Amino acid sequence: MGQYDLDMKVALDVKSIDLTLKNNGIVLHIYDNANKFVGKLRVGQATVEWCKGKVPIGNGKKITLENFIANHLNVL
Repeated sequence: MGQYDLDMKVALDVKSIDLTLKNNGIVLHIYDNANKFVGKLRVGQATVEWCKGKVPIGNGKKITLENFIANHLNVL
């Protein structure tokens, strides 16, 4: 199995909500299909942060939101 071959489950049910990110952003808790916690993905106004496992918010791997969009979302 490769590094990115895991099936993931991200559940978000938002209906008619206007959301503006503040300084802390929004945190998504990511689980695999066996419902095992994988980590947290925080999206802020200027950064995206991945906190694998029990790594606390603020100590994860960070990249700028602009860099994330340019390198990861342009392939969509």
